[in-house]
Amino acid sequence: MKENSGFDARNVADWKARIGDKGYVLDESDERSDEYAHFYFIGEHEGKEVVFDTIMYTLRLQHESEIFELAEEQARQEFPDYDDVMKEEEVESGGPREEEIGVFLAETIADLEEEEAVKVREHVDIDTDAEFGIAIDVGLHVTNITEEHIIKFIHDYKADTLELDQTLYTFQNEENDAE
Repeated sequence: MKENSGFDARNVADWKARIGDKGYVLDESDERSDEYAHFYFIGEHEGKEVVFDTIMYTLRLQHESEIFELAEEQARQEFPDYDDVMKEEEVESGGPREEEIGVFLAETIADLEEEEAVKVREHVDIDTDAEFGIAIDVGLHVTNITEEHIIKFIHDYKADTLELDQTLYTFQNEENDAE
């Protein structure tokens, strides 16, 4: 089994230098958005310093993603050729089959949202068996992911004072709200 370099003291020192006084560094290879950030910080695990590889996103984005996954699952049942047709769509074929599937997906998403089929809550999932360091997956009930949210999370996580909202949330797509 390959050693996890995110636990290696020399590598941790290199990351500390990269991170500097800011306390974290964004992963420049991963596209940042208002609702998503991928960053690294140094913390402790079992008394040793380690690099934490962290993904943080809004609950609205998580909800949208889970709704789309459910809709795709239903589309695959309804249209056995779904995967083939959707691959062709990337080549801009734009035929009637793609339109039919697109309408089905849009209607299914609207139905799932109306039924409140997906509910999400704030969470922190930790993977100590990640390929690099310790992976953390964070979902927060905020409208966007700001530098302040990232800094507060790191501070609270390190201080073991992190408090998560256990309320279940569901969201409506703004396009559906306008109808």
